[in-house]
Amino acid sequence: MAKTKILLKARLIVEDQGKILLLKQTSVQGGKYTLIGGTVEDYEFAKKALIRESFEESGLLIAKQDLHLVHTLHKKKNEATRIVLYFKASRWEGTPIPGEPLKFMNVAWHPVENLPKGMSATVRHVLKHYRRGSRYSEMLA
Repeated sequence: MAKTKILLKARLIVEDQGKILLLKQTSVQGGKYTLIGGTVEDYEFAKKALIRESFEESGLLIAKQDLHLVHTLHKKKNEATRIVLYFKASRWEGTPIPGEPLKFMNVAWHPVENLPKGMSATVRHVLKHYRRGSRYSEMLA
């Protein structure tokens, strides 16, 4: 029996005045709207990874104490399993600017009630459950 590889990821939900911050991927990366975040490396904890990713991808500075776990996604795709921890930032510093130009072409605020059509299925799934107050969801990809 093959051993299942489990990948741990962390994502960030940044909301302000009825808007949510989304990254727009380059066409090479899929061209979808997504949330800030990425893989938690072996040498770091989830909050540390998210602080690093937030600065790299959007220029936002976030303190560890300002990150609050709001949702956990258990996602299966073929033989891979992902656990994705979604944190909400209660405070941040800086003005969002797109980082990592090979991955992202834009970072912008979008009305929570009118999210862009080109959003990834995973982000749409998580935001639906998060807005309902659900702290956990599962997804087959």
